[in-house]
Amino acid sequence: MTTLTKEAIHRILGPVGDTLAAELVATGASEAELAEAWAWVSSDDALMDEGRSYPGPRSAALMEILTRWQDEEEA
Repeated sequence: MTTLTKEAIHRILGPVGDTLAAELVATGASEAELAEAWAWVSSDDALMDEGRSYPGPRSAALMEILTRWQDEEEA
């Protein structure tokens, strides 16, 4: 498994701050796990409708971080 990098984060999420990037990297997740987490945060209803199983623990941790970030961006 490849360790998550700031470059990978930018590919998936676009430009983000250093604090968010560091928090995501600290989870120990991979680029694939971040992509999965972002897909769930962005369109969880669509993924549930496809019958996908809920993501693993690292992706779930990323989802918590991403949801908080998304809420802060919308505020």
